[in-house]
Amino acid sequence: MTHKLHNWIRNKILKNVENYYITTHNYSFKHKDIEIKLCYPLKTDILSTKNLIFGKTFSDHMLDINWTEKNGWGTPKILPYKNLTINPAVKALHYAIQLFDGLKAYRGIDNKIRLFRPQLNIQRILKGTERLALPVKSFDPSEFLECIKTLVNIEKNWVPRPDSNLLNSLYIRPTYLGTEPTLGVASSTSAQLYVITSPVGSYYANGSDSIALYTDARYVRAWPGGVGDIKLGSNYAPTVYLQKKACENGCQQVLWLYGPDRQITEVGTMNTFMLWENCDGKLELITAPLNGLILPGITRLSILELARSWKEFEVSEKVYTMGDLLLGIKENRVKEFFGTGTAVVITPVHQIMYEGVRYEIPTTKGTNPLYTRLFKALMDIHSGKVASPWTCEI
Repeated sequence: MTHKLHNWIRNKILKNVENYYITTHNYSFKHKDIEIKLCYPLKTDILSTKNLIFGKTFSDHMLDINWTEKNGWGTPKILPYKNLTINPAVKALHYAIQLFDGLKAYRGIDNKIRLFRPQLNIQRILKGTERLALPVKSFDPSEFLECIKTLVNIEKNWVPRPDSNLLNSLYIRPTYLGTEPTLGVASSTSAQLYVITSPVGSYYANGSDSIALYTDARYVRAWPGGVGDIKLGSNYAPTVYLQKKACENGCQQVLWLYGPDRQITEVGTMNTFMLWENCDGKLELITAPLNGLILPGITRLSILELARSWKEFEVSEKVYTMGDLLLGIKENRVKEFFGTGTAVVITPVHQIMYEGVRYEIPTTKGTNPLYTRLFKALMDIHSGKVASPWTCEI
């Protein structure tokens, strides 16, 4: 065996051993290793502040964890909230190797703080990391959840009381960036996972009032084989243009359609639901299916599970179109139309502007509409009035 071949085999073995060590012994950071550095002085305690503007105020601390292909995950750290320091050539900036998610912590009537189904948010993050070719084995979901719980516990005074606004909560924003500073279009050999938190109230300036939607079938949000079912920043930037058009036409959000049959998919940052009497004369709650065009929302799933448990009407996940909606409106079969999501929880829709025509929807009319019942059921869980396996106490 030549000396050159011997060295090649030796280096190959060492590389395999190194990869084995990273993937089996250091594939995930550990909560037990977390380092905490508290900031001083703390910002003003805003525990009882009213009229919070969504996403404008941030708490004292953040969770920060870094990864490299060579060394695996570093130590998780809770640090004072600060600006990021990144190389101007990182892949997150040039090729959108970046994803995020959103979940909330609620202060209950017993003053305990609860997260709502956080395991599902972490599963969604892990699905996104695979699509972006970030760390193959990524991290242990339970370890990440414990790190988030520690951060929220440190920031517990930032979790606002419900007061008169049941939507008051601490919004939690995990973000995952590809940080390798090279301009080649390829997977990133380094990454940064961080979490920031923000005390919030209602997502919309008009609080819990209903909204109007704007549609333009020339534009689509997602398509088969794309990434519409993953929370990537690159999904949202192209929607801002049409969102401005919606505002110019007196609407608050965009209803996204897809295909020649104009399938109803999502509303802005929300999943959609329609309650109607279907063609068989049966009362049905319908939402778009998880076919890659929409985000698998945690609130969406929760509403489906709640509605099915009530057994009062049919609950369907299937394609429905703008034609179905317009015919249903014309024949007075549409009862309600609403959007759901972590930020908004449930938002009723009273009007849709389509091809220059405004169509009224009787969502907020009548006594005890479905969306208010669903909202109350979720709020009772968030607040601790109703015990549920969906919550995770801090």
